[in-house]
Amino acid sequence: MIDHGHDLASVRDATDRLLTAAAKLDNAAVAEPSRLPGWTRGHILAHLARNADALVNVLEGRPMYVSGEARDSDIERDAPRPLDVQLADLRDSAARFQATGTAPADWSRTVELRNGVKDSASRVPFRRWGEVELHHVDLGIGYELEDLPAEFTEREIDFLAARFSGHPDVPPTRLTDSTRAWRTGRQTTEPESAVTGSAPELLGWLAGRRDGSGLSVEAGSLPALPPL
Repeated sequence: MIDHGHDLASVRDATDRLLTAAAKLDNAAVAEPSRLPGWTRGHILAHLARNADALVNVLEGRPMYVSGEARDSDIERDAPRPLDVQLADLRDSAARFQATGTAPADWSRTVELRNGVKDSASRVPFRRWGEVELHHVDLGIGYELEDLPAEFTEREIDFLAARFSGHPDVPPTRLTDSTRAWRTGRQTTEPESAVTGSAPELLGWLAGRRDGSGLSVEAGSLPALPPL
């Protein structure tokens, strides 16, 4: 069972880690490229702030974004801001998310996210946790997949394996870190691909943060994954 209160606390801790790390940057570093193609570090910080507000909208029953175009234009507008403005915005938007998350609510209700995706309200804090942790890595400032909390890594692999489960373009695949195992891909009678590696390497591949070169495949080549 999802414990949204636990996940809210984890979001707060992850946000604090990111804010502390980002505070060591300067305006020039914020304008430098991140690890995400076409985005500077400023784009990532702006996206995280606007995503917090978007998830407040979700929890309060409003559309997550006015439109995809509005989402993108807001990020482009906010990306060039100086570091102190970026950090203040991220801190304030994170506080708004926490306040909304701690208000009395029916956490079993279904909410709607981007592109018509629906989920339990109780899973929204975990989704935010994923945004903060993975984009902290994307900043390229010394926080790596290996630094992620073990609980988050395992649960995010669960989440992404489930997301690709049944996908017609992903062959049946068994993932393992030699301790735990996950299955994903289309459900057919064809043989499974067996992919082995550390949990951070598996997460990196599933999340599109690594090319899978740190993984081994029992037979054949590593399956190609569609974009998230």
